[in-house]
Parts: sequence; C-alpha cells; structure tokens
Amino acid sequence: MDESPAQCPEPTRTIAVEATGLYKVYGTGEAEVMALRGVDVRVERGAFTAIMGPSGSGKSTLMHCLAGLDSVTRGEVRVGTIPLTGLRDRDLTRLRRDKIGFVFQQFNLLPTLTAEENILLPLSIAGRKPDQAWLDQVIGKLGLGERLNHRPSQLSGGQQQRVACARAMASRPEVIFADEPTGNLDSRSGAEVLAFLRDSVSEFGQTIVMVTHDPTAAARADRVIFLADGVIVDEVHTPTPSAILDRLRSHESPAADPAASSAGVTS
Repeated sequence: MDESPAQCPEPTRTIAVEATGLYKVYGTGEAEVMALRGVDVRVERGAFTAIMGPSGSGKSTLMHCLAGLDSVTRGEVRVGTIPLTGLRDRDLTRLRRDKIGFVFQQFNLLPTLTAEENILLPLSIAGRKPDQAWLDQVIGKLGLGERLNHRPSQLSGGQQQRVACARAMASRPEVIFADEPTGNLDSRSGAEVLAFLRDSVSEFGQTIVMVTHDPTAAARADRVIFLADGVIVDEVHTPTPSAILDRLRSHESPAADPAASSAGVTS
C-alpha cells in the first residue's frame, strides 16, 4: 500500500499593516474629493509591496493613511495589532517613531548633522541606544562606513538616500514606507537603493511598502497593488516590468480629475 508523504503546510505570514473599509475625503461641498473609497488591504510581514496607479489614483494617500501620517475619514488601520484610529497624538507619534520607518523622495536629512547623526536622530529623540551590531550591519550593507562624518551637502543624492535608508532601518521597525524613493536619483543610484530595499526584505526580513510610478522599481517587489479612482483594481505577484506596464495601461483613467489637484491629491 502506497503512503503519500505528509504534506507540510506552507508557513503563514503574519500581517504587518492592515486597512479595512478605508475612506479618505478631502474638502467639502463642491470641492469634496474622495481619495479612497472603501479600501481593504493587508500587507504581510517580511514582504515587499509596491503601490502603483495613475496620478490622482490615491496611492500616496493610501500610504500616508497606512503610516499614520494622515487621518482617515472612515475605516480602520492597524499596524501589527495596534489600531491607529482613535490614538491620541502622543501615542501616534510614539508608534510612528518606534514601529515605522520612512524613506522619502526628498531624503529629509538635516543639513547641519553628519550622516551618522542623521541615522541616529530618531533613536536619539526617543532616548534609546542603538543596537550597534545591527547598525554596523546596515551601514556596511549600504556602503556608508567612510561617509558617516560627512554632512548631506558633501554627499551625492544616492548617498543621501542611502543615509535615509539607514535611518529608517536603525530602529528595526515593523514596516518601512518608501514614497518614490528613487524619484530624485539617477538610474545607477536608484538601482542601488532598490537593491538595498530588496535585500532588506530577503536578508533581514524587513517589511517594505513602496509607492512608485516606475515599473522597473515596482518589479523588485513581491507584490504590486494597483489603485484607480481611490479603489484597488488589481494586483500582481512576482511582477515583471512588462506585466506591470500592461496592468497600468489597462487601468489608466482617460483624464485626471481636475478637482484632485485643487485639493492637493496628486497621487
């Protein structure tokens, strides 16, 4: 009698960030713009998720709501098991500082601080000592060892963004949100930053959520979510640039909503 080998279930990833029934409205009356319309999304821990969509689709708004940078009109957002909705400002600030890392298009480094001081700034504000072994690993991976005493003005754009990546990783956050992290970089520097983000997931188990308009950048992710008119319309796993382009073309709106620009909703 043949006995089939026991099938081992695949490990289930836990959820790093989750949104349920998420609505975001800007303005009132005739100027009202509904940027998000009942979005449900789960971001798995230890995965790289990209968010894409045409201008005005709500992709940056979704990221800001997931990261606690913007309030929601209706619905719920959780980081791990912690609901953001209803948190006091002080608690929300503490959660963003301790649980979330940020990488922005504009780097957001303080010009008077050295690279090392910029990297350690969030920990310093929190009154926490860095895990030096972890920090050395991150800095080594980013190739910043000889640049720690340089100020931002003495660094290239790619080096500044790598400093921003190290700052985001320094506290070993639950999730890192990256908003167009290669938008101000040349192709080579952008590729280096994307390689680090990819490696931080594969080697360090970091969770990354990245907003991007670049199919090549999004192809580094494990999963791409597509938004249009404030709703999730599609997603693709193990993406390729050509597959992403095809999906983007199929979901492009005929014209951007002019009200979105007037309300400050641009992506």
